[in-house]
Amino acid sequence: MSARIGFGGGCHWCTEAVFQALRGVADVRQGFIASLAPDDGFSEAVIVTFDPAAVSLETLISAHLITHASEADHKMRGKYRSAIYTFDPNQFEQAKAILARLAADTGAAFVTCVLPHRAFKESDARSHDYYQRDPTRPFCQTYIDPKLAKLRRVMAVAMKEQS
Repeated sequence: MSARIGFGGGCHWCTEAVFQALRGVADVRQGFIASLAPDDGFSEAVIVTFDPAAVSLETLISAHLITHASEADHKMRGKYRSAIYTFDPNQFEQAKAILARLAADTGAAFVTCVLPHRAFKESDARSHDYYQRDPTRPFCQTYIDPKLAKLRRVMAVAMKEQS
């Protein structure tokens, strides 16, 4: 059985690569997500399809929080909203509880919001699998490689085997 959840926080190329690297993730759709007002503008994000028996929602949220500026309320937040987009009320409550627990455990002041998913627009096909298609690009080496290296350091058990 699979489940879906959305994540936004930084460039969708980066976010896509982060979730593609995790065990239990079956698919990552890159694009733009909108929620309800006042967060109804589209912001770069991904929709992650995952197997809850293989990867927990807490693991996914933890990976998200450590791979983008989840404590920074910077001027690019309109384009890069720090959010967890949920698909049903139960998932919404679970995500809020996990986020609160992680904030309490780490002492972090997350700007990340838990929001209901309202709409999704897929990005241009030329952007899909950006990192997987050519990880030697300067953008990948500068921005994505450090995020993946951090995941390997902090959450190695959650990572897929490297090929």
